[in-house]
Amino acid sequence: MEVGFKSDKGLRRSNNEDACFVLLPENVYLVADGVGGGNAGEIASRTAVSEIANYIVNNPIEKATNKYAVVNYLQDCLDKANEKIYNMAVKYEENRGMATTIAIVYAKEGRAYIANIGDSRVYLLRDDELVQLTEDHTYVHTLLKAGILTEEQAACDERKNVIIKALGADETVEPDFFQLNIMKDDVFLMCTDGLYDEVSNERLKEIIKESSTMSNICSNMVEEANKNGGDDNITVIALKVTEEDVHEY
Repeated sequence: MEVGFKSDKGLRRSNNEDACFVLLPENVYLVADGVGGGNAGEIASRTAVSEIANYIVNNPIEKATNKYAVVNYLQDCLDKANEKIYNMAVKYEENRGMATTIAIVYAKEGRAYIANIGDSRVYLLRDDELVQLTEDHTYVHTLLKAGILTEEQAACDERKNVIIKALGADETVEPDFFQLNIMKDDVFLMCTDGLYDEVSNERLKEIIKESSTMSNICSNMVEEANKNGGDDNITVIALKVTEEDVHEY
């Protein structure tokens, strides 16, 4: 897997409540966007990625030998991280109400396994088409699915970043899971809302095609988001599938 990543606090925020983590030997990639007052969002996102990374290091993910085992593994991993953040929010007054989004990509033996909670996204660029694989857990997206709002109304609704599901917000957590076969030269884009709120899908696709490396993709996307306002923290991971990823058995 060719990998690039970058996180930036943007132009309007005093601190960065996003976090990302790359576990190269395990082929696991994490993006998180924390919520909560003061430093609580920052604590939540960093706790999420560190708890998940520690779980994976201490409980080798390759022992999950089929797609059902991988889903169960990721659910257990997220349950542990959820419990940690939830308990920290209950125990410490300054952390009250903190939570975080999370998006996970895990590649193994020609397949990608994806889990998400909240509105951090995973996209796939294949055959010149950029597709959002994850579904936003937001209030506005719920209204959109129900047919109450149109795409145009949803795009400019002031509640579009109100999330209805987050890691650490409740005692239990219900992630979405997705699986797909991967192909050589597929590009996965993982990002927080600080990117896609500022940069259109068409422009994201152009940047991927114009950039020479995965690191350049991430730098160019952060630069574009800041050029368009940089109202939020921006975090990006770009992954390009190689021949070895497709035929790794």
